Amino acid sequence: MAASLGISMGGSAAIGLPSQRRLFSLSPAKLVSRAVAEKGVSAVELDLSVRVNGLQLPNPFVIGSGPPGTNYTVMKRAFDEGWGAVVAKTVSLDAAKVVNVTPRYARLRAGSNGSAKGQIIGWENIELISDRPLETMLKELKQLKIEYPDRILIGSIMEEYNKDAWHELIERVEATGVDALEINFSCPHGMPERKMGAAVGQDCALLEEVCGWINEKATVPVWAKMTPNITDITQPARVALKSGCEGIAAINTIMSVMGIDLNTLRPEPCVEGYSTPGGYSSKAVHPIALGKVMQIAQMMKDEFSNRDVSLSGIGGVETGNDAAEFILLGANTVQVCTGVMMHGYGLVKKLCEDLKEFMRKHNFSTIEEFRGASLPYFTTHTDLVRRQQEAIKQRKAVRLGLQSDKDWTGDGFVKETESMVSN
Repeated sequence: MAASLGISMGGSAAIGLPSQRRLFSLSPAKLVSRAVAEKGVSAVELDLSVRVNGLQLPNPFVIGSGPPGTNYTVMKRAFDEGWGAVVAKTVSLDAAKVVNVTPRYARLRAGSNGSAKGQIIGWENIELISDRPLETMLKELKQLKIEYPDRILIGSIMEEYNKDAWHELIERVEATGVDALEINFSCPHGMPERKMGAAVGQDCALLEEVCGWINEKATVPVWAKMTPNITDITQPARVALKSGCEGIAAINTIMSVMGIDLNTLRPEPCVEGYSTPGGYSSKAVHPIALGKVMQIAQMMKDEFSNRDVSLSGIGGVETGNDAAEFILLGANTVQVCTGVMMHGYGLVKKLCEDLKEFMRKHNFSTIEEFRGASLPYFTTHTDLVRRQQEAIKQRKAVRLGLQSDKDWTGDGFVKETESMVSN
């Protein structure tokens, strides 16, 4: 979209104005200082609100694109329950080409293959984008903005490799009044042969061209949703930002085969005896998502610190602590999809309370105070070796004690004596 639209990573910028805050402005030293501040934890007024791309959210929790945003009824429920924003299910111009099957989900539980007990740790879907007529979805998006004018509604779109089709879809979706667009460059299954979804997100040359089409037409903030099914996720993220996108959302699901039914010897989910690889989500993908988000956040910090760019973390969020990890890595918002499918829309209340408890523990009063705080502690393996060798050298020096009689001091005499005691 137009480069003149400001994006607020720090909550201070409005559309058309440059941000007054850098992406990661709070140093580890300041964090320590705040954590030991004299003000008591109980006295801290907690503020979960965030401002991103000039859009004000009451909290950082966003319904991720998928079944939880598939129609008016469920999106209305999300707003009523208190979600910070909703990303609708992905739409395209011709829903007639979208044909789903049932069953289309499979679950992985802790325990042996095929176990009927145990906690659900993985979820696979072979579901496609919205199969509802575009006109129907547009009507419902427009109605939602009429009823909830102050709530943030984000349209998710995906099209074939056709500039005119992208422009038409953007124009029609924006006409509903949506606050932003999330571009699905990441769906791992269903229509790659039509150059849709991950087929674009995995091809940086194609991605650059399509992002150019999108951003020359869009008049609202644009987020590019990234696929994890790629060696280096920073490459497409960088291309999307350089091509005019204001934000990155990551990650979408991971290509997977959930498992094989050891009784029937057929793969799951099983449709008339057959299956196809699908997208993996839920708790088991959380560490992978954190890794990808960390890489993107570091790239954004190093290469786009002079621009207002935003980051939305996605992957295996079921608790406020899960969300805190994404925010500590630099995410402005946190999206939840599978978690809602498993626990319902009321989950947002628990997420907010969990996050507030985390903030009380560390005496943080706003999201921005700890966003990106953990990112400086990532380094290279070579640097880890150097740091450890230096630490070992210093510990050995302490154990060796004084090297000469001239090193004795009056103030530290007792400690200096102890440093040379063998046991």
